Amino acid sequence: MNLIENIVIIVYLAVLAYLGYVGYKQTKSSADYLIAGGNTHPFVMALSYGATFISTAAIVGFGGVAAWLGNSLLWLTFCNIFIGVFIAFVFLGNPTRKMGIRLNAHTFPELLGRRFHSKFIQVFGGVLITIFMPLYTSAVLIGGTEFLVAYFHVDYHIALLVMSVIVTGYVLAGGLKGVMLTDALQGVIMFVAMIILMVMVFDAVGGMDAGLSKLDMVWDKTVAPLLHVNIKELAAGSPDFLMKLSMNWGFQGWNKMPVFLSEGWLFIITTIAMGVGVGVLAQPQLVVRFMTVKSKNELNRAVLIGGIFIIAMTGIIYLVGSVTNVWYYEFNEGKNALQSTGGIGKVIPHFINAAMPKWFAFIFLFALISAAMSTLSSQFHAMGTAIGRDVFEQLAGKNNPNSLLITRVGIIVMIVISVSLAYVFDKQPAIIARSTAIFFALCASIFLPTYFGGLFWKRMTKKGAIASMIVGTVVTTFWLLFVHFQEAKQLGVAKMLFGVDSLLSGKIIFVDAMMIALPLSALTAVIVSLMTKPESAALIKKCFED
Repeated sequence: MNLIENIVIIVYLAVLAYLGYVGYKQTKSSADYLIAGGNTHPFVMALSYGATFISTAAIVGFGGVAAWLGNSLLWLTFCNIFIGVFIAFVFLGNPTRKMGIRLNAHTFPELLGRRFHSKFIQVFGGVLITIFMPLYTSAVLIGGTEFLVAYFHVDYHIALLVMSVIVTGYVLAGGLKGVMLTDALQGVIMFVAMIILMVMVFDAVGGMDAGLSKLDMVWDKTVAPLLHVNIKELAAGSPDFLMKLSMNWGFQGWNKMPVFLSEGWLFIITTIAMGVGVGVLAQPQLVVRFMTVKSKNELNRAVLIGGIFIIAMTGIIYLVGSVTNVWYYEFNEGKNALQSTGGIGKVIPHFINAAMPKWFAFIFLFALISAAMSTLSSQFHAMGTAIGRDVFEQLAGKNNPNSLLITRVGIIVMIVISVSLAYVFDKQPAIIARSTAIFFALCASIFLPTYFGGLFWKRMTKKGAIASMIVGTVVTTFWLLFVHFQEAKQLGVAKMLFGVDSLLSGKIIFVDAMMIALPLSALTAVIVSLMTKPESAALIKKCFED
């Protein structure tokens, strides 16, 4: 790197350190550390929500999937905006904020636990977050690290270590105040970089209309010739194997949806669009953002900011990911993106460094680091509070003076676990997008019925909530271990016990676990609640009356 680049990096890290310090100085209580004091500006809240939502899993992971499967991923953008922003902010945000204030709740599991007056629900929720969130966190770490490796040409392990150390510093110091301040800065950097990227990419391929229309030609030249190739003759996980696999699943081109109800259609709609789109509503690190503002007006003002941010981040990167096939075909001897880079997770990092000017690659470096760090900081904060506030404090006694210390220790422990998973999973194909989809589906299946019922249905009972969470956990775990085509095969439990990759066959194995588990957990919540004694009038009054 030259002198200017070194100076910019030092300034960037110094600003992050300063914002972390500001968060530290403003953190006077557990409420400050856990929910940023409850008086965050709507602009900061919206950017923090968006930057936490959109990580390197979206930019690197799903951008690479778009290069593989095409513009059908834009259904995820629609779900992100309509469900993840509009429904979340307008319908869930204020009820969550108000109930959080009434119950003095500072974390998502604590909100659920106090709504149903159940220590078990809070501890169970905290344990589930501790167990499953590292899977998603490792995906974000891998995405950010891949770009650092491509830009700096350094060892993957060194890049992973550096990123982890930086994030650890300001999460431990500033709590959620420090996290949200840095999120806002990083969100601005991400937004600006994405707008520049869209302009430059479509300029490189002759404009938006020309770039999208050329996708059909590139498909015909690079993918269609594999139609009559036996997939068993291709190396598993190779670019040609993945392209052949997409045709076997019913994909017809990068500008087209796969055949209706084909394996590919089920994968795009149930796993990608619905799994991630619906799962966002029950993300612990996002729900807590609603508790950081002081009124409904702040939430309403944040809707437009959040919507524009999500459109820019997801819509642009999915289009860019798909159009990279055109650029590689024209500038890399007639090969598409996967054939040129060798892997789904490598497409976006390689493209930015190969196709864009060095000055933009340097800007995009900060966008990727910002995307990774904004999400990682919130994830580590959520996991640490789950250990300290939701598990340790509940088991050791309320208002335990050591809970914040345990929270910080918990953050360090979860960072070590997440980094270890990032080492193990790095070589798995499409691991970034897959891990993200799995975690989002888990959250929806386990938490969403209890969350919705707790906010809007006074008749829902503690036993109904507990039964729903257990059913969601069991059904989702069973589907991933024994049925779903990707996880069941790679985990190998079904093969070891029953001699088959999946206990079922046909298109059903392409249906995401959430599509099975969420209806069952919701039905369980309703049936068990109606069969059990209503909660006390005093608890209902405390939860719902101002």
